[in-house]
Amino acid sequence: MKRVLVAAAAAVVVAAGCGSSAKHAAPSGPASSTVPPRITTVTLLTHSSFAASKAVLADFTRQTGYKLKIVQPSDAGVMVNEAILRKKNPVADALFGVDNTFLTRALDAGIFDPYVAHGLDTVRAALQADPQHRVTPIDESNVCVDADTSWFGHDGRPPAPTSLDDLIDPRYKNLMVVENASTSSPGLAFLLATIAAKGDSGWKAYWSALRKNGVRVDDDWTQAYQNDFTAGGAKGDRPIVVSYGSDPAADVLGSSPHRDTPHVEVIESSCFRQVEFAGVLHGARNVPGAQALVDFMLSRRFQEDMPLQMYVNPIVSGAKLPAVFTKWAVDPAHPYSIDPATISAKRNDWIKEWTDLVVH
Repeated sequence: MKRVLVAAAAAVVVAAGCGSSAKHAAPSGPASSTVPPRITTVTLLTHSSFAASKAVLADFTRQTGYKLKIVQPSDAGVMVNEAILRKKNPVADALFGVDNTFLTRALDAGIFDPYVAHGLDTVRAALQADPQHRVTPIDESNVCVDADTSWFGHDGRPPAPTSLDDLIDPRYKNLMVVENASTSSPGLAFLLATIAAKGDSGWKAYWSALRKNGVRVDDDWTQAYQNDFTAGGAKGDRPIVVSYGSDPAADVLGSSPHRDTPHVEVIESSCFRQVEFAGVLHGARNVPGAQALVDFMLSRRFQEDMPLQMYVNPIVSGAKLPAVFTKWAVDPAHPYSIDPATISAKRNDWIKEWTDLVVH
């Protein structure tokens, strides 16, 4: 999901101080010419929406002795593509942010090595998608259609849409922005939601109607939400966006001056359940560091930090949500989903058909 309300840098180095009690502290005494120096940095390849608080990242360094370097090429689809292309010479030790829409592509490409993470027993079995443990579930969220309620319902404007079918109504012409399904995880998740809703026989007709109704396609979530969405902060011109069920909470937290109620409303019947995973990259230079990082992501310290950093739900038992999240984030009772095996078998064809229909 995964998302933050600031632009991400292409590469970030987080260097927190190491305490003398770190688990992997370098040995004291004279160095041996036959023993290679210990690697003190672990590199994470992730999407542009990854975020964690400085205090939590400092705790990772204190607990493990590793500094964390973060490489963020773009959205999740681009990240997975890069990991596959660089499989023989990986740019990182671990990867975070591949979700259930792109997962089988990454697994089939063989970019991960198996690792059973400490703390996995606190995650319900339904989220553990790979029996070989090449990836570890870290969070879950819901990709949904959101509307800017402050834009709708006045000055001759229609009420905010409440269903997928409303989005093809001429009243909402030129009002919606979505992400590219070939490069963006929320973009692909929304495509899958429409396939689940309309079926193999109806989804293409639905997208033809969306295109006729003026849907705009952006490369990634940042461009769609932060730049083009009217409630995204950059004076955009589209009051309907594909984003996340947690956006009402994010809208309250990001409001200036502060508001107690959100201006972003979720169309609950549009949501698709998204699960994000982390794994140790095959050929990693620092395998122990990568494993320590995956373990740390399942700690309650990291899990309870995620909601207000990336606006996703923790998945370990006992992790608590902040009050603003429990009050305003939407967690639909019956989100759309498609079996991973079906996604694996049909994803490439669906993306090609969608691209030919909507983008070309």
